[in-house]
Amino acid sequence: MKTFTRASLLTLVLALCSSTFVIAQLGASLKRTNAALAPHDPSELSEEKIVAGLKEALEVGISRAIATAGKLDGFMQNEQIRILLPTKLQPVGKGMRMMGMGEQVDDLEIEMNRAAEQATSQAKPVFLAALKNMTFQDARRILTSEDTAATNYFRGATNEDLTAAFTPIVHHSMERVGLIKQYARVIKSAPGGGAIANEFDLDKYVVDETLDGIFLTLGEEEQKIRKDPAAQSTALLKEVFGK
Repeated sequence: MKTFTRASLLTLVLALCSSTFVIAQLGASLKRTNAALAPHDPSELSEEKIVAGLKEALEVGISRAIATAGKLDGFMQNEQIRILLPTKLQPVGKGMRMMGMGEQVDDLEIEMNRAAEQATSQAKPVFLAALKNMTFQDARRILTSEDTAATNYFRGATNEDLTAAFTPIVHHSMERVGLIKQYARVIKSAPGGGAIANEFDLDKYVVDETLDGIFLTLGEEEQKIRKDPAAQSTALLKEVFGK
């Protein structure tokens, strides 16, 4: 039978203690990893954290939406947000095309989209200012609601203020690209177009269409942030929206 000296027993005890410590450390590390990977429960997040997460999601989404829609051809080459001749003026446009003036109608639509793109590229401060002033009384409902709930809430809460702030930006953009003069020259001089055009608010139409395009793009960005981990570009977004 093998005998153990006091030194060998001490070595054995130390080895066992060391192994126990290593196992305990591994267990603690595994618990931390599992906790990090486990799905979060939105009900465990504070109201302040939810509000901050929603606002950050909108801020990130606004930046991305404006970068997408505000670039050259951002409206023109996107069938979802491209601005067409207003429904009320389409009979006039159709008549002009039949008279061989289709190119002028096309040019008019191009300039409307160019004005929208230029206005959008300048709109970020307007949107961010509106975002800072908004509050979410029902933040938890928005977090667990439909994929574009934050965008829809933001639009409903700020649409009137955004329209007022956006109108001069759009009007200036239309003047810069020559849309207003071209509109007067083409539509008002077309057969039957003068009477309709005089009753039509071109500024309001382009503002409404531009905002529709931006909010549609923003909604798409919100959906990405909610569903795609790659789009959750900050620690806060990962905490609030991560699965």
